[in-house]
Amino acid sequence: MKTLLFRSIIGIFFGGFLVVLITTAIILTNDLETLNAAKFIKSAIGTIFCGWFFSVTPLYFEKENWSLLRQTMYHFITVLILYFITAFALGWVIFTLKSFFTFTSMFLGLYAASWVGFYWYYTNEAKKMNEELDEL
Repeated sequence: MKTLLFRSIIGIFFGGFLVVLITTAIILTNDLETLNAAKFIKSAIGTIFCGWFFSVTPLYFEKENWSLLRQTMYHFITVLILYFITAFALGWVIFTLKSFFTFTSMFLGLYAASWVGFYWYYTNEAKKMNEELDEL
């Protein structure tokens, strides 16, 4: 419970930080003087929500009695569903059949690349730790 609360707080703050960065980039690149307040609030809440669930869902990987495949599938499906609902509901992605398949393909590619990167990283870390233990 303590871990869930800590990760929730970190995710919420990270989402808020992203809102500031993204909004600043949009203002500066488009030379905007005003923002649509309603759209800003909706996008801010969406980004904070994404920060929260992207920081909390890795807890699936801490379930040691689950296989890596099960952990990955639960994480992938949870993140995919929550992000799709958020992105389509807030208008970040316009819902058409073509955009749905394009978005899904991009999401799957990014997810696979991230998963492989983390897998290699943690496999390498485990190998280093085992080598250090062998030296003791």
